[in-house]
Amino acid sequence: MKKTSMKREITLFGGISILSGIMVGSGIFFVGSYVLLRTEYSVGLALLAWLVGGVITLLYGLIYAELGTMMPEAGGYYVYLRNAYGKAVAFMSGFMNFMLASSGSIAVLALAFSLVLHNVFFVLFGFGLSQIVQIILAAFMIIALSLFNFFNVKLSTGLLKALLVIKAIPILVVLTSGLLLGTQSVQLDFSLNGGSIFGWLSVLAFAVIATFWAYEGWTNLNNVAGEIKNPSKNLPWSLIISIGSITVLYVLYNFSLLRVLSVAEIRDLIANEEIYLGINAAAMIMGTAGMVVVMLTMLISIFGALNAAIMTFPRVYYAMAKDGVMFKRFASLHPRHKTPLYAIIGSAIMAIILLVFGLDDLISLVAFGGLVFNTLIFVSLFIYRRTMPEKTRPYKVWGYPVLPVITIVITLGLLVALFVESIVPSLIGTAVILASLPIYYVVKRLQVT
Repeated sequence: MKKTSMKREITLFGGISILSGIMVGSGIFFVGSYVLLRTEYSVGLALLAWLVGGVITLLYGLIYAELGTMMPEAGGYYVYLRNAYGKAVAFMSGFMNFMLASSGSIAVLALAFSLVLHNVFFVLFGFGLSQIVQIILAAFMIIALSLFNFFNVKLSTGLLKALLVIKAIPILVVLTSGLLLGTQSVQLDFSLNGGSIFGWLSVLAFAVIATFWAYEGWTNLNNVAGEIKNPSKNLPWSLIISIGSITVLYVLYNFSLLRVLSVAEIRDLIANEEIYLGINAAAMIMGTAGMVVVMLTMLISIFGALNAAIMTFPRVYYAMAKDGVMFKRFASLHPRHKTPLYAIIGSAIMAIILLVFGLDDLISLVAFGGLVFNTLIFVSLFIYRRTMPEKTRPYKVWGYPVLPVITIVITLGLLVALFVESIVPSLIGTAVILASLPIYYVVKRLQVT
């Protein structure tokens, strides 16, 4: 029987497009409201949270770059966990993502697309979309983009490149308009009203965790490492360029909003659940036309993020199926298109099911699962250095072992802060992770492959 393998068609710009397409999605437009809320409207602390969130994400990316170039195969984090800790732990991570985190991210992006389109219809035509219509539209988007990604991964990455260029223009217009035309004086106050240094750090950490939704998606390039041309060079540089540039973009974007909207105005907007601050800022600078431009930008950004997520997430389930810990069909590649057809279908079905849940519940679980399993992945770097010293490493993480240790400590601190500030979602995530272990042994015993 002829052996099939995925085509290496993703270039450096393609890798940057995949990451940027996922990372620059819905988060840049509304997460800033939650960051300000969590920092008690301390402008300096809020901007610091965005910067720290980007730096931490970059540290994460550098560690992933070594793992990705050492094991440039489809599956990403699942492969790293499996080789370091065994199939059971890797399955727990993959199951968490299939049931909630990754599928939930697709569901969130699809619902966000429908919600923005509802606002566009309301502004342009005077009527919006009902909740059931928004859910139906979200399901349609998931199905349509899943079919699109089934036919050709090269065509999909080409779409991401086009969307990256298109959506960057209006985002930069809003950013530069705010910086140049904004009249508000931004006071970089880093203090909080009362509290200890521990309380200050806890508030900052909780705000940083909020930024992670905007930075979410940096892991997913490794999921398609088996399809990247020259992975030893293109994988790490895709991570560094993408995360570094997006961090600068996020900090400047949020600073530009503060140049247009006063803290008092932002308080009133958030109190009225108007969390898309960019829309209000654009309306003040450029009128209704500017508001429409921003909403269309949001549609383009979320569409690109949704497409990239649907392309990358099924590759993990494909790797799990090849290991015999997921449905056997998920390990099948289409003979002509060389794409994981059944994994894409399974991912789409799970995301559509999750459309019945609220956005807040889905978003809060993404951060928890990432912190837990990323900690294990970062520890695995030390395991691989000890157990596989002869393994070829085209890229080695800078500052080893100090930098990885610092990254692990920071991640554990963020996990503690999440439990302190958001106990219910943390407990739900814990329950799902723990439940996945007996499910793993049931799947093995029943040989559901």
